[in-house]
Amino acid sequence: MAEDRSGQIAVMFISERTGDDAEGYAAAADAMDRLAAQQPGYRGVDNVSADGLGITLSYWADDASAVAWRTHPEHSATREAGRGRWYKWYRLHVADIARSYSWTRE
Repeated sequence: MAEDRSGQIAVMFISERTGDDAEGYAAAADAMDRLAAQQPGYRGVDNVSADGLGITLSYWADDASAVAWRTHPEHSATREAGRGRWYKWYRLHVADIARSYSWTRE
């Protein structure tokens, strides 16, 4: 069942990949998922990708936690690698979640 995200910070990362070094990208994405989950204030992640387009939503307890993740040295280094190798472009949006709803088919 989905978690109530009310009051959390959502970091929305929307990207298009180059298609270069797919194995390197997958390894880096895996490493970043594991590293993010160890950070103070981390509350979870949702992601989807198809045809080189990706959307990743990471959830944080507060803005300070999201900023700390943005400036984490390993995350910063991987972001730079992504700019040089894996991404055609990306957009990032940060938002406060005012309300959160979910529904699940039984």
